[in-house]
Amino acid sequence: MAGELKAILARGEFILAPGVFEMFSAKIADRMGFKALYMTGYGISASHLGLADAGLVTYRDMVERARVIAQGTKTPLIADADTGFGGLLNIRETVRGYEAAGVQAIQIEDQETPKKCGHTPNRRVVALEEAVKRIEVAVEARRSADLLVIARTDARTGLGMDEALRRARAFAKAGADILFVEAPESQAEFKVIGEALAGRAKLMANMVPTGKSPVVPAKTLQEFGFAIAIYPSAGMTPACAALQASYEYLLRHGSTEGSPVPAYDMKQLHELVGFPDVWEFERRHVAAK
Repeated sequence: MAGELKAILARGEFILAPGVFEMFSAKIADRMGFKALYMTGYGISASHLGLADAGLVTYRDMVERARVIAQGTKTPLIADADTGFGGLLNIRETVRGYEAAGVQAIQIEDQETPKKCGHTPNRRVVALEEAVKRIEVAVEARRSADLLVIARTDARTGLGMDEALRRARAFAKAGADILFVEAPESQAEFKVIGEALAGRAKLMANMVPTGKSPVVPAKTLQEFGFAIAIYPSAGMTPACAALQASYEYLLRHGSTEGSPVPAYDMKQLHELVGFPDVWEFERRHVAAK
């Protein structure tokens, strides 16, 4: 339902959003009771193209996957849109495309193009004036205020915390609904962000185990003033480990029987992908003939 994410935030509820990157992950997360899902650019780039999150995924790749995930789930979707996939005109079309796809919050960042994953080295940001203009265009482009604009800055790593906070304040002034300072390097820095940006907009934190930031408990983030915590790798990393372990067992034993890797049985898999609905349809319309 459009505006659901905005309403959740307006009620002051804290949002934990697991990363989803294709429909198995999206469907499983959708039934868990989370208040939002996060479509990760890293995950789409890797699962769809098999490539690094280094600006190689296109607008068309991302918006079509956002559409499939949003239409195939009931939970509000937050979606990564990198730098907007080009210039200011591209940003306008990206916002409109994501909104039409059913996304409820779109994330735009201030990196140079091509962008890189926020937990990798050698990221560079555009000038502040250009970064602010991106957010102004994104805010203007949406057809409904129910679509939330997330403004992300990657300035902390290369230019320091003071510059990252300066940009976040400017993004709030430009109309961003949610501020996202990427890659703080300590729990104390998360606290600084919460204090420095209090009352300007909702705050989002990115939890990436073994990344540049520590994993801060959700309760602590909430105490610091954050409203959303995303966990982009919560599905990707265990899925990759499970796939590798299952395939290794098959290779060694010539069978999957006896594998210690947790697995759905076929009944669970059929139910997840919607076969009961197919069978009921056939019972009513096909088998009756």
